[in-house]
Amino acid sequence: MNTIDWHDFERVELRVGTIHSARPNVKAIKPAYVLEVDLGELGLKTSSAQLTAHYSCDELLGRQVLCVCNFAAKRIAGVRSEVLVTGVYDAENRVVLAGFDKPLPNGARLA
Repeated sequence: MNTIDWHDFERVELRVGTIHSARPNVKAIKPAYVLEVDLGELGLKTSSAQLTAHYSCDELLGRQVLCVCNFAAKRIAGVRSEVLVTGVYDAENRVVLAGFDKPLPNGARLA
């Protein structure tokens, strides 16, 4: 495993956001959703995320997620993806969202 120092970690903007809307990304080759995530002072940001195995659009609404906010925007299947919604692959290679067990303010930074 490659190690990083604290300065490297501090450069990654990991922030809490609440999913404001979710819809299927009809242009995606692999099933995905287009999400709008409320990141507080950073505003609403768009992300394309392959979450369809475990989550319906309705289940995602209002869910708090951890996002990488300082990647350059990237076009994914016709969507300008501005943040990366984080998760971990389960044993069947399906994404399970990273989340929180208590409500947090949108835009709060991972400490």
